[in-house]
Amino acid sequence: MDTDVSRPAALPTANLRHTTSQHPALDLTSAEYLDSIEEEWNKKVDAEVETLVDGMVDLVNLASIASKDKFIVAQESFQAQSRAESMVRAASSLPLRRPLPQAASSSSPTSPSSRTGKRDAELKLIQEEKAATKAQVAKLLDELLRK
Repeated sequence: MDTDVSRPAALPTANLRHTTSQHPALDLTSAEYLDSIEEEWNKKVDAEVETLVDGMVDLVNLASIASKDKFIVAQESFQAQSRAESMVRAASSLPLRRPLPQAASSSSPTSPSSRTGKRDAELKLIQEEKAATKAQVAKLLDELLRK
């Protein structure tokens, strides 16, 4: 029986990744790595903001009032719709970019997590001082009561 269905076979691209990949990011320090990620995200944010600005300019240009035939009206309607869709995509991905500065700040020495560690160390030190002071007060009270 003959069919038009092709027979499954191994793709020639199945053997592309046999070598270990080199990671240039492994040679970077933590600060350099975070800076490179921040720079990459800033470029993405700039591109999306540029998309929004270009979209607004195009929408304003398309909104010109003039005598137009049905073809031009339909064409401008399609352009406005596609431009609005690209603007919505760009605007919806911008809030996803906000967590990067928050993540970078959480790894900094002034981050809340590192401050929590400092507070825990201070609390332990104060508790030790409190216990030592309590023992000293108890010793002094014993001496006073024995007299």
